[in-house]
Amino acid sequence: MYRILVTLVLAGSVHSQGMKLLNEIIKRIFPLPSIETSTTRTTTSSTAKTAMNEIKPTAFVPPLNTNETSCTLNGKDGICVPYYLCDSNNKINVGGEGLVESRSFGPCLSNLDVCCFRPDQISSTEPNIKKMEPLKLQREGCGWANPEGVGMRTTDETDGKTKFGEFPWMVAIVKTESLIDNYPNGPNGTVYVGGGSLIHPSVVLTAAHIIKDRLNLKVRAGEWDTRTTKEIYRHQERDVESIVIHKEFNEETNYYDVAVLFLKSPMDMAPNVGVVCLPSHDDMAYPDTRCFASGWGKDKSTIQGRYSTTLKKVEVQVVAHDTCQASLRTSILSYYFQLHSTFMCASGKPGKDTCKGDGGSPLVCPIQFEKDRYVQNGIVSWGIRCGETGIPGVYVDVSKVRNWIDDEVRGKGYMSEVYTY
Repeated sequence: MYRILVTLVLAGSVHSQGMKLLNEIIKRIFPLPSIETSTTRTTTSSTAKTAMNEIKPTAFVPPLNTNETSCTLNGKDGICVPYYLCDSNNKINVGGEGLVESRSFGPCLSNLDVCCFRPDQISSTEPNIKKMEPLKLQREGCGWANPEGVGMRTTDETDGKTKFGEFPWMVAIVKTESLIDNYPNGPNGTVYVGGGSLIHPSVVLTAAHIIKDRLNLKVRAGEWDTRTTKEIYRHQERDVESIVIHKEFNEETNYYDVAVLFLKSPMDMAPNVGVVCLPSHDDMAYPDTRCFASGWGKDKSTIQGRYSTTLKKVEVQVVAHDTCQASLRTSILSYYFQLHSTFMCASGKPGKDTCKGDGGSPLVCPIQFEKDRYVQNGIVSWGIRCGETGIPGVYVDVSKVRNWIDDEVRGKGYMSEVYTY
C-alpha cells in the first residue's frame, strides 16, 4: 500500500572515512528488499532500518553534484536521485508536484532512488498547500475523522494520499539510534519503527511485533508529510515511559500481536491530534464492512515497492473469518493452516493493501449512524505479500483483546471511557 520517506539527522560530520562511511550508511538504511511471502508488516530489523525526519524539513538527499551515481535510461545518461524528485517525464522535479513511481527501476543501488535526467536547477520539494480557517474543536468523544482535512487544503490527494489531519489518531513510533553497529561515534538517525493509534492522550495501541526488545521509543502524533513544516498545526512528539506486550504474544505466529505504550506526558488534543474509539469485547466488524487502513508503509512487497513521505490510506472490505482462512490456505500456508481467533481479515482491490512498514497501524471502520466517526477494529499484523488477488491482509481483531487493553490502561490509572463510544 504505502511508502515512507527516509530522512536522517547526522550526528557530526563524516570526515576521516569519507565516502566509505557514507556508503555504509546508505547500505544500512536502503537495502534491496527481497520479495515478501508470509511476513509481519514491519520495516525494522538488524539489517534494514527506515529513518524518519527528526529536524524538519531537513531530509537525507545526496547532493546532486557530489559523488553522483550515473545511470542509463532509454539510452540516455542520467543520475540516481530519490524517487520523489523524479517527475512523470523522468526529469528531476523542480516544482515539488508530488511523488512519482519509478517506471524504470534497476540502474540505481538504493530502492528509494530512480534514474532521472538533470534539470537546470533544483528547487523545493514542499507540497502545494493552501491555508484555510483553522478548525475549532467542537466534537466530543473519540473516533472523529476529518474527511476534508483541517486548517489547510492540499492540491495533490491522488494515489491514496490522506488530507492533512484526516485521521488524527494515527501516530508514528520512532527511535533514535546509531545507524552503524559497533560505531558509537557515528551518525545517529530517527528510525521509523511502525504505526500506532492514540487511544488516550497518554496511551498508544500498536502491534507487539514492531516494538519487542526496543527501548527509548518516541511517539509522533499529528504527523502528515515528513518533508515539510508548512502544516498549520505541528506534529507532537512524546517519549514512551513504559511498554506492555500481551503475555501470550507469539512472535513465530503473531498470535496476540498487541501492545500498549504509555507516554511520559500526554498529547495535547488538537485538530490534527485526537483519539480513536475501540470496539467492545467481541463486537467484531461485520463481513463486507468497508473500512480504512492508514500508514506510511510500502505500496507493494517487491523490489519496486516504495515507502511514502505522506500519510496514505486504503479502503478495504472486511472478510469473514472462515472465508479468510480458506483464502489463505490457497497460498504457501497450505490446506492445513488455521487462522487464529485473535485475527480478522480485510481485502481491497488488487494491489490495494497494507504492506511492509504498516505494522501496528490502525484499521478503522465507520460507526453506524454517526457520520465521520470511526472505531478501530483492527491492527495491521501480517500478510502474504501485499495486494495479492484473493488473499486478504491479516489484522489483530481488537474486539478480542479489548478486555486486556482495558485492564492494562486502568492498571496505569487511566480511564478506558476515553476510547469508549
